[in-house]
Amino acid sequence: MVEVRFHGRGGQGTVVASILMARAFFQASYFVQSFPLFGVERRGAPVEAYLRLDKTKILIRTNVYTPDHVVVMDPSLITAVDITRGLKPGGWILINGTKGMDMPPSFASFRIATVDATRIALKHSLGTRTHPIVNTAMIGAFARVLGEPPLEAVIHAIEEEIPVKPENNIAAAREAYDAVIFGEFKPDRTAHGAPLAICPPTAS
Repeated sequence: MVEVRFHGRGGQGTVVASILMARAFFQASYFVQSFPLFGVERRGAPVEAYLRLDKTKILIRTNVYTPDHVVVMDPSLITAVDITRGLKPGGWILINGTKGMDMPPSFASFRIATVDATRIALKHSLGTRTHPIVNTAMIGAFARVLGEPPLEAVIHAIEEEIPVKPENNIAAAREAYDAVIFGEFKPDRTAHGAPLAICPPTAS
């Protein structure tokens, strides 16, 4: 079983992102669960949502406490909440961010990928300049990071679940899928507790 935690802010479509990924994995013949952390969701407040997927029936009904991977919809959450709480070593952290952005030293035990979902959302007129809706870009990128579900399953989920600007949302997911930057940490950046920077992997 694979468990995923989504971190975002109210108004970014975090819960919808988990639902879309659940539907996409269901299309790819997985059993799935998707649910939010219940609470007051006001615009801009931190929000969590969860996804479980497995090839066999999922019987567990608890919250996700030790996720395999984490999706961060808003880079400001890196310093606002404990993104790596319970995250299994070697898990992916997919961040809505840019190449070269600083990362805390605590991220060194995990695999990092970034995608500029904000830029992509604005390009495709999703949300407003002050409140871009990045969920469809992020799920396209996450499908690339995990290597599944197939991008076409993600597109089908968007077609079924997103009635507003479906073509824009599909275009954002496709662009984000191709725009993921897979990174690695440079150990010499960790001296004296300095933040780590995400860098493109070098050829072996």
